[in-house]
Amino acid sequence: MGGYSRRSVLQLGGIAAVGTALPASGARASAEHTWPESFALLRRQWRDVTAAPFRSRPDRLGAKAAGYLDTMAPARTSLWPGLAFPSFDDTPERLQTMARAYAMAGTGLTGDASLAQAVATGIDHYRRRVYTAGADPVGNWWNWQIGVPKRLLDAAVLIAPHLTEARSRALRDAVDHFVPERLLADYSGNSTGANRVDLCTVRLLLAILRGDPVKATQAVSALSPVFSYVSEGDGFYRDGSFIQHTSIPYQGGYGMVLLSGVACLFAVLRGSPWEVTSRVVLDSVERSFAPFVHDGFCMDLVNGRGIGRSAYGDHRRGDAIGSAVLLLSESASATEGARWRGMVKGWALRSARTDGRFAELLDDDTVPALPEPEGHRLLPMSARAVHRRRAWCAGLSMASHRIGHYEHGNGENERGWHTGSGMLYWWAEGHGEQYSDSFWQTVDPYRLPGTTVSTRRLPDGAGRGWGDTCPPARWVGGATDGWYATVGQHLYGLESTMEAFKSWFFLDDAVVCMGAGITARDGVPVETVVDNRRTDAHLTLEAGLAHLEGHGGYVLPTGADLRTLREHRSGGSASRGYVTLWLDHGVDPRSADYVYLLMPGATLERTRARAADPLWARVLANTADRQGVHVPSLGLTAVNFWNGGAVGGLTASGPCAVLVREGGDGTATLTVSDPRCDLSELTVTWDRPVAEVLGSHPSLTGSATGRGFTLSFARPADLSGGSATVTVRLG
Repeated sequence: MGGYSRRSVLQLGGIAAVGTALPASGARASAEHTWPESFALLRRQWRDVTAAPFRSRPDRLGAKAAGYLDTMAPARTSLWPGLAFPSFDDTPERLQTMARAYAMAGTGLTGDASLAQAVATGIDHYRRRVYTAGADPVGNWWNWQIGVPKRLLDAAVLIAPHLTEARSRALRDAVDHFVPERLLADYSGNSTGANRVDLCTVRLLLAILRGDPVKATQAVSALSPVFSYVSEGDGFYRDGSFIQHTSIPYQGGYGMVLLSGVACLFAVLRGSPWEVTSRVVLDSVERSFAPFVHDGFCMDLVNGRGIGRSAYGDHRRGDAIGSAVLLLSESASATEGARWRGMVKGWALRSARTDGRFAELLDDDTVPALPEPEGHRLLPMSARAVHRRRAWCAGLSMASHRIGHYEHGNGENERGWHTGSGMLYWWAEGHGEQYSDSFWQTVDPYRLPGTTVSTRRLPDGAGRGWGDTCPPARWVGGATDGWYATVGQHLYGLESTMEAFKSWFFLDDAVVCMGAGITARDGVPVETVVDNRRTDAHLTLEAGLAHLEGHGGYVLPTGADLRTLREHRSGGSASRGYVTLWLDHGVDPRSADYVYLLMPGATLERTRARAADPLWARVLANTADRQGVHVPSLGLTAVNFWNGGAVGGLTASGPCAVLVREGGDGTATLTVSDPRCDLSELTVTWDRPVAEVLGSHPSLTGSATGRGFTLSFARPADLSGGSATVTVRLG
């Protein structure tokens, strides 16, 4: 180690470029520690961080490890009977579990030399027969570059004193072979987003095992691209979107892995010469992840092909995100950290099921549990929206020219064809398991709630794999003032001729859903699925309405013929009851349309009252040119202009979304967006007397008040699909 100077090592790796470096603490570490002391610190902190998920029940970890130790029987083709090599998942995971039981206090096996020796033997046995330098990396690249080396190195670092130099060197050579430094040289391909964090973690563990400061610096420096916003491809976007595999919103899968990995690295590197942080990552907690966690589970609309892997997977992902947020809170400001701990405690308290990892937090009376936030979050760059009120929550999943209809790959999610066709998820109080309890294993994939689809039969895995199923639609997104929203999707069916214009107007106790221009030439019926609830609840049907007891109500102001079906569906070992409500647009419709109100949590009486009040929400337009609604009681007018034109006192020079809210204090807000992200200029006129502009937006280049109000925007495409809000005083 004596041949390295700290200055040369840090300069070599360009560590100051990684996010936001902390040179003060890094300098203190440099002054206070030798290289061996720095690596000893990393090993201790790695041990502490990896033990965190098991602190509430270390005895369980110990019992599992003891079972593995008792049954371990090294043979030519396996380490455990029944787990024939390569056993990429199970064998390395068992060795990792045993190593953690050795390193963690309270497991009953803490510091057990025989356990550590067994792990060392197992690592070398697996390395010689499977993970050996020069072997042909057949199958999924991830196993060879991330899954296997990350677990083996984790185990090796935890039991390092019991790993001989020869075995350690052989493992390091194998990892170097399959995970060479050049994988971090270019931010592309499989070395982006969450994969980049995992690859950097592998290279850092390799450096820790070697005690090599140069390789540690290179590993940490290679995180730098993850800490920057992107405008295309994989990574974090300024609107809160997180994309992986080029076109898939992935906070619940790869994003969860990235957040967990970065939180771990921040904690492990704290106080060392490599300490780093990132404002982009810290901001992502509330900007990118929290919007998609509801009552402790992570919504499936940001989990790509992983949605159907297992029942209650959304709750496990929510727990993992919560754990990452707790760990990351130690790297945040005191105010942020306190808020995040309260947020996670609220998730845990409201969760329908959790794995018990938050027991210590729940017992901490100094941390107040925060309630679910209210408001609307629109993430246009990933074609997603989330709407929250005190007693209900909704999430919307769309597809666009940049976001795929769905992702399939590795044999997973091969019938998720229509999840991007305007699927509207919603939860009222007590419905946290609606899409968790074997929903994806049993639901009719042609009748996902909220979607408009051609019933043309599709093969499993229709469309190209790994999310390459983007339709040509550019108008996908909308406008929101943070409380209400107008959202729209120009929909092209997956591998069909179906085309439609769909709009959603998110309000206080309802979502007004509209469709127009529904056209197809597939020779089969086209349907709009009003809902498909996993329930055996009583269904009430009356003129102009439907109501599911304990769930909510549906109002059909045009008196459309609502079709219904009650059935039990099976998938795997599960069988679940469903109530399906849909509108049949007929075979090969030509410009069909629909309007209905979804009222989550509404009683039958409240649903009847809304159905009896046709003027509560007045439809201003529902065509392939414009869709809009006016709600007098809210002072709200909202229009999706698929093309320029005039409706409801609003005129637009081009395609856009406009949301107007009149307050009771003589003021109003106008929120405008360019969902297509391609306008060079836009003019919006409101036929309403306006006295003065009280608050503006940088993209607003001009306004004219008087008997009418005109707004002029230059390059509204620079909003990246976001919204510009202008506040005025009415005349």
